[in-house]
Amino acid sequence: MSNSAKTTKDGICRLTQPAGGESLSWSENSGLELIEQDGLYFKDLERTGKLLPYEDWRLSAWERAQDLAGRLSVEEIAGLMLYSPHQAVPPVTQAATPGTYGGKRYEEAEVPAHALSDQQKEFIETEHIRHILLTTVKDAATSARWSNALQACAEREPHGIPVNISTDPRNGAHDSGAEYRTGGGDVSKWPEGLGFASCFDPQVVAQFAHDASLEYRALGITTALGPQIDLCTEPRWMRFADTLGEDTEVTKQLTKAYCDGMQTTEGGRDGWGRDSVNTMVKHWPGGGPCEGGRDAHYAYGRFAVYPGGNFEEHLKPFTEAAFQLDGPTESAAAVMPYYTVSWGADTKNGKNVGNAYSEYIIGDLLRGKYNYQGVVCTDWGVTHDAAPVFDTFFSGKCYGVEDLSEAERHLLAIVNGVDQFGGNSEAAPILEAYRIGCARYGEEWMRKRMELSAARLLKNIFQCGLFEDPYLDPEQSERIVGCEEFCAHGYEAQLKSVVLLKNRKPAGSDSAVLPLRRGLKVYVPNRSVRASKSFVRMDIPAHTEDPLPEGLPARFGQRVDDPAEADAALVFVESPTCNPYSQADAEAGGNGYLPVTLQYRPYTAETAREVSIASGDPREKAVNRSYRGKTNIAYNEADLDNILACRKLMGDKPVIVCMTVKNPPVVGEFEAAADGIIVEFGVSKAAVLDVVFGNFNPSGRLPVQLPKDMETVERHCEDMAMDMEAYADSEGNVYDYGFGLRYE
Repeated sequence: MSNSAKTTKDGICRLTQPAGGESLSWSENSGLELIEQDGLYFKDLERTGKLLPYEDWRLSAWERAQDLAGRLSVEEIAGLMLYSPHQAVPPVTQAATPGTYGGKRYEEAEVPAHALSDQQKEFIETEHIRHILLTTVKDAATSARWSNALQACAEREPHGIPVNISTDPRNGAHDSGAEYRTGGGDVSKWPEGLGFASCFDPQVVAQFAHDASLEYRALGITTALGPQIDLCTEPRWMRFADTLGEDTEVTKQLTKAYCDGMQTTEGGRDGWGRDSVNTMVKHWPGGGPCEGGRDAHYAYGRFAVYPGGNFEEHLKPFTEAAFQLDGPTESAAAVMPYYTVSWGADTKNGKNVGNAYSEYIIGDLLRGKYNYQGVVCTDWGVTHDAAPVFDTFFSGKCYGVEDLSEAERHLLAIVNGVDQFGGNSEAAPILEAYRIGCARYGEEWMRKRMELSAARLLKNIFQCGLFEDPYLDPEQSERIVGCEEFCAHGYEAQLKSVVLLKNRKPAGSDSAVLPLRRGLKVYVPNRSVRASKSFVRMDIPAHTEDPLPEGLPARFGQRVDDPAEADAALVFVESPTCNPYSQADAEAGGNGYLPVTLQYRPYTAETAREVSIASGDPREKAVNRSYRGKTNIAYNEADLDNILACRKLMGDKPVIVCMTVKNPPVVGEFEAAADGIIVEFGVSKAAVLDVVFGNFNPSGRLPVQLPKDMETVERHCEDMAMDMEAYADSEGNVYDYGFGLRYE
C-alpha cells in the first residue's frame, strides 16, 4: 500500500487511494480483506480472493448491481425487497415500534443509545433486510455510531451488502401532524412543503436539498422518502401542507430543484457522489384528489376521484419533472405509489384497486408508457390484512384486494412492477409469492423478475458509494449536522416563506399597523383545543397551550397578561382541523362520514354531493359515502374565539392574527376583526416574530387559493387546481393563488 494511506479509528479501517481510486472503509472485526489489482485496492466482499464484477468500483452501478443480483439466493432477494418499520434510536418504550436488547426494554438494558436492538439484528441476519427507516434519533453522533453498527453487522454477512437507511422529512420547522415526523440530530430547520412553494423560488429548494443531503449523509441516511410532489388540488386533504402546491408548473420546477439537489453531488460518476441521497418521490399517480378531503391512511379515505377528468395532470410532476431531471442523475431513484384507489383511472381492466395492485397504473403507465426504470416501493403496510375496526390507523391498506392472501398480494404487486414493500419485515410472504409465481409463470420467469427488482434496489446502494465507504466519523457528523451555515440558510428560507395577507391602514394614519414597533407591550392569548385524534388515530385529550412557551423575546417587546395594558395583540392560531369520521354515527346506523370543514364554527354540508363518487369497502354496509346534511366542528374552534375576543378587548389597538396553515382556511370568519394577518406554512415562531416586528420584509405569496366559503369548497372538483372562488377581504384584496403583500 505504498501509494495508499491506511488508518484505524474506533474499530473502523480507512484506506485512501491515489487519485482516481475510491476511498475504502471497513470494520476491523468483520474479517474483510482487500484485493490488489492494477495497483488499486478493492474489498473482497464475497471472500473469494478474486475480484468479482460487483466488487469492482470501476464498473457502473448498474453493471455491479446486475452481477450481484445474479449471485443472490431467493431468500436474500426477498430480504432486499423488504423495508423495515419505523425505527427510533434509541427505541424508547413509547416509540411507534419499540425495540428490545436481550429481551429487555432500552430503559432496563444498560446499553448505549446507538446499540442495535434485537429486532434490528434480526432484520439483517435473519431476514436479509438492507433497507431501514429511521425516525427519531438522540443526536448526530448517536446516529453515526448506530449507522456504523448496522454497516458492521451487514458487512459480516454473505456478500457484504450495506444498509440503505432512509428518512421521512426531518427538517421541517413545524410539526404539521399530517405524517410521521422524524426528529433529533439537531438538523437545520426549513419550511414545510407549502412553505417552499410560497417562496416561488427554486433556488431556495435547491439550497435546502444541498444542505439536507450533507446532513442526511452525516447521519448515515442515503434515501429520502420525498419530496411529496402530489398536486394539492383538494384543499381539505390531510397531507396538503407537505406538498409543493397546486400549480403544476411550479411543482415541476421545485421537484427538479429538490431531486437534483439531493442526488447530484461532486466527485462521482453520472452525478452520483459520496454526498448523494436517493430521492423517493411520492405518491404515484398523485394522492391529492382524495374524495371529500379524506386521506387514504385510513379506510374511510381510500378513494381518489376525478370529477373534473384531470387524471393526466396529476402525473406531470412525475413524468415531466421527477423522471426528467435536468441534472446528470436523470431521474428520481425511487417512486412510491399512494394507498389510494384511483377511482375510474384504469381504462384497461376497469379495476378499482389500490395503486400498487393496479396493472394499469404500475405496469402499463409507470413501467410501460413512461418507462420508469427506478425502484418502485409501496407505501407502508399495503400488503397486510385489513383490521375489522374501520376507523383505525393500524390496519393493512390492501384496498380492493382484501380477498387475496398476503402472499398473493405480494405476487400481484411484483408482477405489476413493484420492487419493494414498505413496512414489511418478514420475508415469508414474498417467498410464498415466489413459489406461487413459479407455479403460475415458470421458475425461469419468476427468478428473472425477482433478480430485476434486486438489481434496481442494489443500484441505489451502489450509486451512493456505500459498498466502498459506508462508515462515518461521529465527530465529523456532529460538525456537519445543524451547523451554523445550514441553520442560517434554513432560517432565511423560513422568513421568505411567510405571507402577509392583510395590513390595514387606520383612518387618519399615514402607515399600516405592520410592522409593529419594537418595544411594545404585547398580549398573546393561550390556545384551547378540544379532544381530538392524532395522525395515528390516538385520542388527544382537550388541552390548553401557550403558543409562545418561551415568552416574547425582549428584543421584540414585552409580553403582558392583561390586554388593557397591551399596545397590540398577537393571536397565534392554526387553520381549522377536524375528525372526518364518526364511529358513533356508524354504530347508530349512519355511514359514519362527516364533512371535512375548513371553518371554525359548526359547518353543515347542505350543498355536498348527494351520492359519493366512489364506494366499495367490504367492511361497510352503506354504498353511499355522502355526508350531505351532516354537521362537523373544528377541534380548534377556540382559535376563532381568541381572535374575536381580542378584537373586543383591544378596542382600536391592533389585533394581528398569525396563522399556521395546514389547509386553506375560510378566513371570512375572522378577517374583518383582524388589522393584520400573517400566514405561514410550517415555520418557527421566531421567524413569524421577525416578520411581525419588521426585521424582515415579507416576500412570500400564497401557493394556494383561500376559498370564499365552504359552499365554494363543496362545488369544486377534487382533481382540479384553482377552480374555487377566492375570498375578497375588507381592504379589497383577493386571497387568490400568488397573492401576498409587502411592507413598502
